[in-house]
Amino acid sequence: MYRHSIYTKLYIWFITCLGIAVYLLHAEFPAASLEDWVLIYVLTSSVLLVNHFLVYLPPEGNSISMDSAIYLACLFTFGLRITLIILLLASFIYALYKSRIELWKHLFNFSMYSLMIIGSYYTFLAIGGKIGTIDIYDIFPYVFALLIYFLLSSYFIVSSKIFKGVLNFGLFKEVAMTYCITLILSLDLSILLQKETYFGTFLFTILVVLLSIAFSKFLHLYQQISNRANKDHLTGLYNHGFFKEMLKEQFYDAKKLKHSFTLALLDLDDFKKYNDRNGHLQGDKLLEFFGDLLKKATEDTNFIVARYGGEEFALLMPNTTKEEAHVFLDRLRKQVNDTYFPGVEHIPYRCLSFSCGIAEMEKGMYDSGELIHKADQALYYAKAQGKNNVQIYNEHNICLDEIRFKQDLDTLEQQIKFFLSKDVYTYRHSKRVFKYALEFSKQLDLTDHEKQTLILGALIHDIGKIEVPRDILNKEEKLTSHEWEIVKKHVTWGKEIIAAEKQFDDLIPLVELHHERYDGKGYPYGLKGQEIPKLARILTIIDSFDAMTTERPYQCTKTFEEAIAEIERCAGTQFDPLYAKMFTEFVQTNYLPRLQRQAPS
Repeated sequence: MYRHSIYTKLYIWFITCLGIAVYLLHAEFPAASLEDWVLIYVLTSSVLLVNHFLVYLPPEGNSISMDSAIYLACLFTFGLRITLIILLLASFIYALYKSRIELWKHLFNFSMYSLMIIGSYYTFLAIGGKIGTIDIYDIFPYVFALLIYFLLSSYFIVSSKIFKGVLNFGLFKEVAMTYCITLILSLDLSILLQKETYFGTFLFTILVVLLSIAFSKFLHLYQQISNRANKDHLTGLYNHGFFKEMLKEQFYDAKKLKHSFTLALLDLDDFKKYNDRNGHLQGDKLLEFFGDLLKKATEDTNFIVARYGGEEFALLMPNTTKEEAHVFLDRLRKQVNDTYFPGVEHIPYRCLSFSCGIAEMEKGMYDSGELIHKADQALYYAKAQGKNNVQIYNEHNICLDEIRFKQDLDTLEQQIKFFLSKDVYTYRHSKRVFKYALEFSKQLDLTDHEKQTLILGALIHDIGKIEVPRDILNKEEKLTSHEWEIVKKHVTWGKEIIAAEKQFDDLIPLVELHHERYDGKGYPYGLKGQEIPKLARILTIIDSFDAMTTERPYQCTKTFEEAIAEIERCAGTQFDPLYAKMFTEFVQTNYLPRLQRQAPS
């Protein structure tokens, strides 16, 4: 039995007891005549048949049962007494037929239907509906009865989803469409029941059975086409395109629901050497074999496995911490080492092996691309450690060395020199923000990697302004709304420029998000508080301080004291209050005394 929390169990038993109690208060036994019993048996058989022949819809796992249409049609045509008897008989027979399902699930389902049917009945009567006659000129009683049926059903479904910690935010849209179809079919069946009771039931049941068969074939074709589009033809795993879609979807779901979410990237060790020695056909067989190992290892989990490209594979691991992922993948690594495949004895480790990098979603992440980048860095580190090992992304271990940092600094210096001919003010602004970041980072509790990223990001943060027309950049008058929209695009253009060089992926959040505000009123995304990456929040303060204190012709310039006061005033709205306080203290300690000494006496 599914392990429910105490609250889930209480909820289930409360609904079950309530539904059974309400049913017993309204049920009337036995039926008045033999004719009624014949009608009940016929309609019960119809309910059981439509429950067996579900109408399946894509994507896989979605289906519609037409039993609600039968219950509502019975309610509108014959009233509550016969409908409740049909519900009891159908539920009892279905429970016998599906005896492997736990009894509590059958009771819970029966109770939900009882409450939905009885609620719809009283709503129908309250709005002025009349049992036994279908008034096509007054549709409101039927609509409101269906609405109550829908709302009660949605409440039960969503409540149970919440207790499990999973909430599908597209649920209401899907369920609403289903119940619109249900209302139409229930009215159709009601008309048939009034004209030709038994033949009408027969026609409706046959229609549902045929729809079920037709939609099953349609679903089969849909799945075939979907598999071709989403599956890698060699390994049978999901392909790169599907992986990126699912990563983005699960990343935002986990962020919204505040669940743990981990990504792992795996790379087959020395695959090129294996290919060179054994040939590409045998290399393809190895990829296929490794794909099968991954499938078997994850078949009892909710992980999604994909071929990321070449000999690289990816695992999406929802509701999994990086530590749990490490345990799972290191055990898998050992299992792979112990699994023989022809030809692996000639590669360095003399066995099948892989390197793996793991990264867990963090609070400051705003984009799934960050997760890929960090997992990729961890994978690179695993290879640097001698391959055949699993590494968790750790900024203390995975950082730029001094030589690489200086090389990157020189490269970025060359890029911003383009501003010398186009907008010298942006060039000088970038250099000053870089200098502030270099000095301020020494006083911050950051890793070496974070300090280097902040410094490089400060230097290049306005690179996107290269794409802004010169006349807008150098305009002395106030910008029009259209011109301002163009200027705001510099963060997106900057991201595109930086993303062209993979080595600078860490700088993307600083380039793209340095105009986000702590209160969520910034651009381009309107991120708020901790949603904005830490380094971007720091850079926003430095960037704004220099913008306020920069001397430009025909524009007002604030003194350092005035800029400090402005940052203090906007702490908690525009700026992160913690870093705003630290930066103002840094300026007061390092710059104000120097300025005061330079001031004429």
